[in-house]
Amino acid sequence: MAPSKIQRGTPAYRRITFAMLLAGLATFGAFYCVQPLLPLFSQLFGVNAEEASLTVSITIGPMAFALLAAGMVSDRVGRRPLMIASLLLAAVFTLLCAAAQTWAMLLALRLLVGVTLAGVPAVAMAYIVEEVDDPSVSHAMGVYIGGTAMGGLAGRLLGGIITDFAGWRVALAVVGGFMLITALAFWRSAPPSAHFAPRPVSPRAYAQGMKRLFSDRAIPLLFAESFLLMGAFVALYNYVGFRLAAPPYNLGPALVSAIFLLYLLGSFSSTFAGSLAGRHGPRRILWIALAIFLAGIAITLRAPLPLVVFGVAVVTIGFFGAHAVASAWVGRRARADRAQASAFYLFFYYMGGGILGSIGGFAWTHGGWPGVAAFTGGLIALAVLIGMRLARILPLPPESGGPAR
Repeated sequence: MAPSKIQRGTPAYRRITFAMLLAGLATFGAFYCVQPLLPLFSQLFGVNAEEASLTVSITIGPMAFALLAAGMVSDRVGRRPLMIASLLLAAVFTLLCAAAQTWAMLLALRLLVGVTLAGVPAVAMAYIVEEVDDPSVSHAMGVYIGGTAMGGLAGRLLGGIITDFAGWRVALAVVGGFMLITALAFWRSAPPSAHFAPRPVSPRAYAQGMKRLFSDRAIPLLFAESFLLMGAFVALYNYVGFRLAAPPYNLGPALVSAIFLLYLLGSFSSTFAGSLAGRHGPRRILWIALAIFLAGIAITLRAPLPLVVFGVAVVTIGFFGAHAVASAWVGRRARADRAQASAFYLFFYYMGGGILGSIGGFAWTHGGWPGVAAFTGGLIALAVLIGMRLARILPLPPESGGPAR
């Protein structure tokens, strides 16, 4: 008889949620530690805003393809071992970034950070859904996504503040060391998988899983939501730094990086939205979080600095709430193809960040902040319409007495 799944409120639940909080912290700290440094990289390496943003997008975009392979690998070797290896390797490559002597070398190392980190987001959702009992899945996913919010905050703050006082190389070295410690703590805390069963990996099995996923009425729409969500969020955060560094604000790297303190709101909104979705269903919650995101974009169009910051805060609340709901919904609805569904959800998520985040640079260069707001607002308006369509799709029949999907 298989052991029972982990229930909320137990010591095992605290261990797994703490471990996933650490995984999100390390992963997104690595992704975004360079984001407040984009204006500085533009000056030091003689590149324009679009080229400077490659230090973010070259980590996110190629990682999207690595996610698909990571999902297949985890079906053979397991979720936990893959996440441990990914975190340790990414920490090493982040440390090497601090020693990069050329722009090309820095970009190459950032690419390797993204490829190696793919093993964490690719299987985090599957690991949680497999090991945690169904009523607790949305909350556990919310904790993990809260960790990604805290990681994005920690990476950006460390990157920006340390750069102001000791230079960007020291900043990246500190982030790499922080990641290494976090990876070792994850190794110690994450419970071994009790419900993982290795699956054969073959082109035929992979194609059959793809067919099941893309034949579902809701899952492809959730993939589209992930593409639009991440694309708009990355574009807005990439270029709000350029806006705040320019007149009339003229803020330095440390003050620009302080905008990322707003990520703390995301750590709360993701957990709160996950709990609401667990009680009321994702159909009722997703489009509301998306509408909050859209309202925040509109607020950023105002000129006073407090309103700009408030608008970014509202965007952050909406983004993390929507992402927590959508990602848990995919994992629960996919059933037998959870690792593959997780990989595809994140493939579109990070492709959105890589492609749409870079296109946001064109909007900034040619339209300033109104151009960025129009671009990201159009993306989220489309996401709201998709969310309203998802609300009308009937849930799947329940699995062995569990709730409908």
